[in-house]
Amino acid sequence: MRQMACAAWLAEMAVAHGVRPETLRVASADASFRRYLRVDTQTGTSLIVMDAPPDKENCEPFVKVAQLMKVAGLNAPQVLAWQQAQGFMLLTDLGDHTMMSAIDPARPQANHALYMQAVDALIAWQLSSKPGVLPPYDEALLQRELSLFPDWYLQKHRGLQVQGKMRDTLDRMFQMVVARNLAAPSVYVHRDFMPRNLMMPVGAQSSLGVLDFQDAVYGPVTYDVASLMRDAFLTWEEDFVLDVTIRYWEKARKVGLLDYEDWHQDFGAFYRAVEWMGLQRHLKVAGIFARLTLRDGKEKYLADAPRFIAYIRTTSARYIELRPLLRLIEEVEGTDGVTGFAFGRM
Repeated sequence: MRQMACAAWLAEMAVAHGVRPETLRVASADASFRRYLRVDTQTGTSLIVMDAPPDKENCEPFVKVAQLMKVAGLNAPQVLAWQQAQGFMLLTDLGDHTMMSAIDPARPQANHALYMQAVDALIAWQLSSKPGVLPPYDEALLQRELSLFPDWYLQKHRGLQVQGKMRDTLDRMFQMVVARNLAAPSVYVHRDFMPRNLMMPVGAQSSLGVLDFQDAVYGPVTYDVASLMRDAFLTWEEDFVLDVTIRYWEKARKVGLLDYEDWHQDFGAFYRAVEWMGLQRHLKVAGIFARLTLRDGKEKYLADAPRFIAYIRTTSARYIELRPLLRLIEEVEGTDGVTGFAFGRM
């Protein structure tokens, strides 16, 4: 039924936007129920068709954030047409090649220029921020995201009963993580700002394209840089993480994004905040990836869980306040303790 409905809608687009419906083919899919298709035009270019069943996907945030990104000067897909009732959308095409596909994991510094482009896009996005426009990344949302870790990773994946001492430890750790992260200044937050969602420039484009932004919120300035450097699908040695994060810090403080406590002059204080924000994200994503595998049958996602557990263990070992979380993770995973630089209070 959706295929027929899409074909009928594309026939209308053939007149309005010069598309050639017979060229429709799969472009990509993501972790949601959305599908992306590519279609050629009469002028030799191509456009993207988003197929998002309205009973499963709400496209209004996508349309809203796409406009916000346009205002911010970012290279994001433009919405050319939207059949809201059926969940079809026609978008400009940012190409096939992600930043991830251009990265050389074996030579970190060879990727430095790409990461600087990502940093520039991120700062432009953050500088355009206004309160009251996007949903708040508040305590309720942060706690709801953190609950994915015990609900899906520990209970469903590991088969554990989260109760008693384990429940108490998680509650204490989560409250502390949320409080630390909510203290940060608020900006627009992409929520999945990483190389798989950044596109290499195409044609006359000079900047990286930005995708998968429909879940954007207004929250901690530390979130997106943590997403960029503590990637869900790629692990860098800490010297490269520090290098890029310092460059972000230098640029962000110059434009007034880090006017909080001593962040604008103390990189160590800022980096601690980035790590605590990253910890929240890694706990959340470990739960999400377990859910994608166990509930939605997308087995590839849980294969990346060890990366998140390693992130969680490293950060928990580094800060003395988080040692109870480290011990819990080690018990669950059956791993030995790790060492880290003591950036926390001793």
